[in-house]
Amino acid sequence: MLSFHSSSARVINTKRGVIECMEIALGNSYSDCDLIILHASIGHDFKEMIQQAKEMAPNARIVASSCCGVVGREGVSESMKDIALMAIKGSEFAVSHVDEIYGHNSYEKALEMAHSLKSQSPNITMIYFLASGIDIANDLCIKAFESVFGTEVTIFGATSSDNMKGFISYQAVDDQVFEHGAYAVGFSDPTLSIDTQATHGFVAVGEPLVVTKSKGHIIEELNGKPAWKEYTRCLGIPEDSTCETSIPIGALGEKLSSELAKEYGNEHILRVVTKHDGDKMYYATQCPVGTSLWLTKRDEELIFSEMDRMVVDMKLRSKWKVPVAVFHADCLARGRFLFDRVIKEELVSKMQHPFYTNGICPPWLGMYGFGEFARLGGKNEYHNYTTSLYVLYRESK
Repeated sequence: MLSFHSSSARVINTKRGVIECMEIALGNSYSDCDLIILHASIGHDFKEMIQQAKEMAPNARIVASSCCGVVGREGVSESMKDIALMAIKGSEFAVSHVDEIYGHNSYEKALEMAHSLKSQSPNITMIYFLASGIDIANDLCIKAFESVFGTEVTIFGATSSDNMKGFISYQAVDDQVFEHGAYAVGFSDPTLSIDTQATHGFVAVGEPLVVTKSKGHIIEELNGKPAWKEYTRCLGIPEDSTCETSIPIGALGEKLSSELAKEYGNEHILRVVTKHDGDKMYYATQCPVGTSLWLTKRDEELIFSEMDRMVVDMKLRSKWKVPVAVFHADCLARGRFLFDRVIKEELVSKMQHPFYTNGICPPWLGMYGFGEFARLGGKNEYHNYTTSLYVLYRESK
């Protein structure tokens, strides 16, 4: 039976930050930990981070990723020196990873991870998946995992990020650090169940851009014109702008069915562009010719109202059971990096407090990344610009 323990800290020295997190989460019993999941802002040295974790828990599997800030039981922090940790004790899990995962090979690489997990533990019911947030077809990753485990497996997690520049992000497994890797943790504890949901708060505006030429997840033309040139023109930013400029204001919306829109609380699911090569735009999922893409704008009131609705829905579905752990992925564009609006403390409070038990927050691991995985319409889905919550419960026998 798995047990979960979390902590977070803002510490300049990387090793000291890991020590502090381990001691807060586990007290003096950190050496017998079995799995450590770390999220850290881009200012930390990832080699040092995993080496320190390994020194303190020599028998543990260690996975880590870069992000643009963290959320833990202690609250939210969006500095360059944040670390958050979820430590897990127990044996009902499996870990797999790959390096050099890109849009063109996302299915094959995710399939490799899925088969590895299956060979270690055939009874996996949920998969925590963390991949590079730059140049990856996330829908194909979902498809690959489902081809091995079936559509009933719940895929949750995020894609790693930097400080919104779309330049580089890190992933680590045990003693290896990658710049374009991915890892997956499969949980097989039969006493655990999971509930996931996502919400954003952006509203589509104007007429859609139509994809007129694309290859997989790379958009080459919009409205018959070079994609990046047309995209930046419609955003009203210079053509030589970088993704650092376009990400905060450049969310693209795909129209949802009326049924899915009702569940989602929004008529569109959003996508992010985290890389461009000349006029080619690297989309987060496959984007076939004919796809209509709406520009969107952030609606602060909607962000808060939909957060409230999502949490109420999740509490009702759980029949007010006590969570044993909460994983959380948030888009960095919902934090202070979007127009420097510091609203995260209130937003995080609204998402965390309903899950408290006797005034105590459950073990909580959150990160600000480039994208999020959560179910929609009963199916695994990839999202951008959302808050996505993944709440684990222990089922009574």
